[in-house]
Amino acid sequence: MEPIRISKLMAQRGLCSRREADAYIERGWVRVDGQIVRELGSKALPTARIALERQAERRQTGKITIILNKPVGYVSHQSDKGYRTAVSLVQARTQYHAGRGGPAFDPAHLRGLAPAGRLDIDSQGLLVLTQDGRIARRLIGEDADLDKEYLVRVEGRLAANGLALLNHGLVLDGQALRPAQVAWQNQDQLHFILREGRKRQIRRMCELVGLKVVGLKRVRMGRVVLGDLPPGQWRYLREGERF
Repeated sequence: MEPIRISKLMAQRGLCSRREADAYIERGWVRVDGQIVRELGSKALPTARIALERQAERRQTGKITIILNKPVGYVSHQSDKGYRTAVSLVQARTQYHAGRGGPAFDPAHLRGLAPAGRLDIDSQGLLVLTQDGRIARRLIGEDADLDKEYLVRVEGRLAANGLALLNHGLVLDGQALRPAQVAWQNQDQLHFILREGRKRQIRRMCELVGLKVVGLKRVRMGRVVLGDLPPGQWRYLREGERF
């Protein structure tokens, strides 16, 4: 059994992201088999017991996650082409309360806030922005397998075996896609459930079977749903709400 970098082990176990693990190790906030570890790059066996000191736990508790209904015309990530970014919508005036109360907007929450997943400029719907590396890894890490649900308006003529191929059998960039769940919602709208997130995946899948996407909306990630959140507004992930 070969030793593995402690930061990698911590990320694999969902304790934090690798970057956060390195920061905690530097501060002496990580114990491996009961011993404080301070040296970056340190390794341990995969069976090692790893625990966070209270300072690290407090740091994690303070991290926030935001649910945004991204409109068309905004990009998920920072762009050098002058496009408006989704995070620019996170302001006091666009916070959605819906009578639930909850914390008020704090500009400090913008620090380190990053999208956990992509939603291209022509798409709308649920976008997660988070400071928490554990959540980011759960949603977009190498082993992420949470359902992501979409409503997709299309035009064109579907190939004879097109629906079957959308469910399983398509290849993008030389790699077979994981099985999906795709069905007609109505005469011009498909319902997709995916467990991966290739670049412009749904649009490219539809092109392969003779369809053109004219509207795409993400409505769910794991157990978190878009619900009645209006376009261009956001809310904090609620206490007890889990992906």
